[in-house]
Amino acid sequence: MASISCTSALIFILISTLVLVSLSEAQGKEAPIVKGLSWSFYDSSCPKLESIIRKELSKIFKKDIGQAAGLLRLHFHDCFVQGCDGSILLDGSASEPSEKDAPPNLTLRAKAFQIIEDLRDRLEKKCGRVVSCADITAIAARDSVFLAGGPEYKIPLGRRDGLTFASRQVVLDNLPPPSSNTTTILNSLAKNQNLNPTDVVALSGGHTIGISHCSSFTDRLYPKQDPVMDKTFAKNLKLTCPTLTTDNTTVMDIRSPNKFDNKYYVDLMNRQGLFTSDQDLYSDKRTKDIVTSFAVNQSLFFDKFVNAMLKMGQLNVLTGKQGEIRAKCSVRNKKNKSLFISFVEELIEQI
Repeated sequence: MASISCTSALIFILISTLVLVSLSEAQGKEAPIVKGLSWSFYDSSCPKLESIIRKELSKIFKKDIGQAAGLLRLHFHDCFVQGCDGSILLDGSASEPSEKDAPPNLTLRAKAFQIIEDLRDRLEKKCGRVVSCADITAIAARDSVFLAGGPEYKIPLGRRDGLTFASRQVVLDNLPPPSSNTTTILNSLAKNQNLNPTDVVALSGGHTIGISHCSSFTDRLYPKQDPVMDKTFAKNLKLTCPTLTTDNTTVMDIRSPNKFDNKYYVDLMNRQGLFTSDQDLYSDKRTKDIVTSFAVNQSLFFDKFVNAMLKMGQLNVLTGKQGEIRAKCSVRNKKNKSLFISFVEELIEQI
């Protein structure tokens, strides 16, 4: 029996090695830099930009590392809808609901929005109004990954803030729900966003940190349990979510929920993926080998995650004279305002 076990292990390692080689050779090209973005965009106008953000986030995460997942998710939801233009940060109104008000975004952390706003205020005091909310969101997501234990990497900067936000339907069309299968995920992200399957599986690894509400996965528990789900895992989930309407939360990665690592993929191999959209990545033959390769090689996952983040972080960005740099991340700048009106508004705010 021992020899059979060793033989199986060797075969698994050989197969995994072949998968690693094919992935690195076939899909190892780094993302090109979009015109208008630069690795040194703020070197003159705000040279301490990145150190200021990292220092502040380090303080926040020491108190609550869960905010790292919130900031990473905020960047995802911004970029996949209308591009990385900070439109997710804009407030709406009763007559004009914003992206925030669309169902996929209702569980975004309120604290994440506040952190971005606080960072913007801090940077304006230090450098003036030169750094966009879209760039702050991108840097905060990058630092969230690193400070939670993930890879450290540079990102190109120079994004401008969008003047509009997407409609509810556009949000729904571009953010597939947790109940989606791999075909839906690939059609939405790989096909529509010009990402390849490896990019999609790598970005899904963001679920290695953070929490989820019961409503996002109880369809796998009730009325009939998903047969793909590990029985013990399902039993424990039912303790947290005893009914379809329970409003509790649970961690996304049961092995290391507060650390950015490759354990999410180990979860999938053990049938302990929380969402259908997660677990189906291991069930689908188009993505199964990618999941396996990331589960056995964290360095490969990190490399592919960084490459995918560079691609995603440049989706439909605004640069140059496009868009604006918002005075407040949640509100579009008011144009052609006289100094008198600005003075009156400031007085009113102080009352």
